[in-house]
Amino acid sequence: MNVQFCGAAREVTGSSHLITLADGYKILLDCGLYQGNDSDMKKFNETWMFKPEEIDCLILSHSHIDHSGRIPKLVKDGFRGEIICTHATRSLCAIMLVDSAKIQERDAHFHNKNNKEKVEALYSIKDVQKTMELFVGIGYNHWHEIGDGVRLMFRDAGHILGSANVTLEVDEFGRRIRFGFSGDIGRPNRPILRDPQPMPNLDYLICESTYGSKEHTAPPRESEKLLNIIKEVCVENKGKLIIPAFSVGRTQEIVYMLDQMANKKLLPKVPIYVDSPLAVNATIVFGTHPECFDAELSEYILTDSNPFGFNDLHYVHDVETSKALNNTTDPCIIISASGMMNAGRVKHHLFNSITHSKNAILIVGYCAPYTPGGILRAGAEQITLFGQRLPVNAKIYIMDSFSAHADRSEMYDFMKNQKGKLRKLFLVHGTYDRQVEFKEYLEERGIQNIEIPELGQEYRL
Repeated sequence: MNVQFCGAAREVTGSSHLITLADGYKILLDCGLYQGNDSDMKKFNETWMFKPEEIDCLILSHSHIDHSGRIPKLVKDGFRGEIICTHATRSLCAIMLVDSAKIQERDAHFHNKNNKEKVEALYSIKDVQKTMELFVGIGYNHWHEIGDGVRLMFRDAGHILGSANVTLEVDEFGRRIRFGFSGDIGRPNRPILRDPQPMPNLDYLICESTYGSKEHTAPPRESEKLLNIIKEVCVENKGKLIIPAFSVGRTQEIVYMLDQMANKKLLPKVPIYVDSPLAVNATIVFGTHPECFDAELSEYILTDSNPFGFNDLHYVHDVETSKALNNTTDPCIIISASGMMNAGRVKHHLFNSITHSKNAILIVGYCAPYTPGGILRAGAEQITLFGQRLPVNAKIYIMDSFSAHADRSEMYDFMKNQKGKLRKLFLVHGTYDRQVEFKEYLEERGIQNIEIPELGQEYRL
């Protein structure tokens, strides 16, 4: 058995890992889009380290675009196998990949209008339609045969709706090997979703390391902190609070928290807008998959049948309403995608709000360093948006406690049942400096045989 790291190696986006079994059967774990402006990664999304037509099956951990966003390109370039995921992941991919295709086509059109050298969209909506025909949804906690001597089991990763960690059982040469892929590990005691489920005993594990050097703010304080930010920005300063948030997961979690505040009559009477067509559609999908809800939300629904809706909350569908929000000077809260601020409607809200000191931007999750979100997180005093250099006069708040990624102690708790059992642990989906710190942290706690693979690196297991 060989494993090759074809994405998210010493990077946080573009998850993709290729397993080649002794008989030549090839399994791809995730097929994500690289998100960011790093010049070294410019060609990543357009090229492959393998031949797509030779991949026998694709196993998808969850629907986030940095894990699923290149799948239509894979199909366009020749892949014809099954795409195996949970039922909720399939539902979310049906809307998220269409949204991604629209972005690819729009970006290509914009480039070709302004440059002599023409480019082609990575894939189209038609490619997405062909792709969805290959999706196969399966449930959690059951073994499924995916090939001769190969079995698969998903367990709930608690990261976003439908997210899963992956366990493969492979029979080779009279021995059974258990190979694991963490996907993205969620956080315990988070609203909406169940806690991440630990994996069975493994021989090899590919594990994410996004927050390998950090501890998040304790959850009990985040609702209070969010409420205080809203009061300061919207009530005292009479400004706009822009919350860039991923359309799937983060947006629903924030809305659910605001819904609870509204029911307790703690929320100031300020209009709140969810300005993202994808977020609107994703929220509908959330309502159709209660099998993923935790006990708290299941109980909450008994008293509030719509945990994602209240009187001052408005879901924005059309472009004209979105544009009107850019021009209003009234206090309001705008939750809009994307979370890294590198695409979508939030860039326009940022452009129209960033220069005014009464406004504020609340960053609620990881942003790749080369994205507008990453630049603002780093404390930049100026930022370039739509070709214009703008002063950052709006206040920047950061609340990493909203992150859907486990911090380092939570990741250790997730994998500590593997202590003394793993032959090899591979750290992926993290920046190299954080991975080095996380490796040392784990070694101090008794987890050994840790590798930090480079992009394209192969290992024989």
